[in-house]
Amino acid sequence: MDSHTPQQRHNNMAAIHGKDTKPEMVVRRWLWGHGFRYRLNHPRLPGKPDIVMRKYRTCIFVNGCFWHGHNVQLQTVQIENGQLRIDNSECCKIPRTNRDFWVAKIRRNQERDLRVQHELAAMGWHSITIWECELKPKVREKTLESLAYTLNRIFLQDHSVRRYEIPEEEPLIAAEEIPTSDGN
Repeated sequence: MDSHTPQQRHNNMAAIHGKDTKPEMVVRRWLWGHGFRYRLNHPRLPGKPDIVMRKYRTCIFVNGCFWHGHNVQLQTVQIENGQLRIDNSECCKIPRTNRDFWVAKIRRNQERDLRVQHELAAMGWHSITIWECELKPKVREKTLESLAYTLNRIFLQDHSVRRYEIPEEEPLIAAEEIPTSDGN
């Protein structure tokens, strides 16, 4: 049973915004402090990624575990008594009240996230998703160090020197004249 009235619950949920969230601010401050430069919510890219790093051709999405259904698989949907059911994960607890609405909403969010990642990949962009639970104080530093490692690997992979072999024709002897176009 919900401890709030429907109007209180509506007001609480409506007050949650998608930009400048605490987990996003943690990632942004860490990146800036470690010399990584970025842009925010690029409007021309699919999904308006939270952080866009053009130098790395990488988009970073900082997702809330509840809103994006972290570790809740779409395949675990089962029908019980005519109602859809998704099992909870450790960090994503689906409310008991109005459960069908939340299951459908989380499912739509997961499908949209997957579609956006495919669109970005087709455009040649890398996508990195950081989950809210990965930014808890115990594992935060490990997560952010892993992010830096991944960004550096992407940069080196995309900007590595490619060795080209120059096809040799008949080698010229130093004393030999180079033929010109007029035949002399």
